[in-house]
Amino acid sequence: MIDHISLRVQDFSRAVDFYKSALAPLGYKVLMEFPNTAGMGADGKPDLWIMQSEQSPNPTHIALNGERPQIQAFHAAALESGGTDNGPPGLRLDYHPNYFAAFVLDPEGNNIEVVCHAPEGATAAPKSGAKKSAAKKSAKPAAKASAKGAKKPAAKKPAKKVAKVAAKPAKKKRR
Repeated sequence: MIDHISLRVQDFSRAVDFYKSALAPLGYKVLMEFPNTAGMGADGKPDLWIMQSEQSPNPTHIALNGERPQIQAFHAAALESGGTDNGPPGLRLDYHPNYFAAFVLDPEGNNIEVVCHAPEGATAAPKSGAKKSAAKKSAKPAAKASAKGAKKPAAKKPAKKVAKVAAKPAKKKRR
């Protein structure tokens, strides 16, 4: 699973202002700041980092999850913040029947997408972290139950003793 993404930009202030506005409909805000670096996220943990770069960055494509109303709001906010339309909100049937997305180029040419894979009227699937923690919780009781019935592992000899035994020459048999 991807934990976070970093985008390198030349105009740091402009990029941070753009992302603050464009991603506000998704609940994103700046959560951490360092010199020429800003960490943004929606769930209390930064997963999108904006970083100053002196080199011309290669344009990147990133896609964030959202629900259909958020996607429409993202597209409008991104355009108002200086982004360029790269695909209005709508279905992308080439991908699959429920692929609803909008695409915007940020001021430095990065292709930012917000996508929903759920059918119209349904809410978007929970983020992978929510699925993971639920899976961990349900797996704990099963792991404890199977551990109760398991035998204790045999004690292992310390590695030094094993090495000494292996290093001794074999005794010759007397005839």
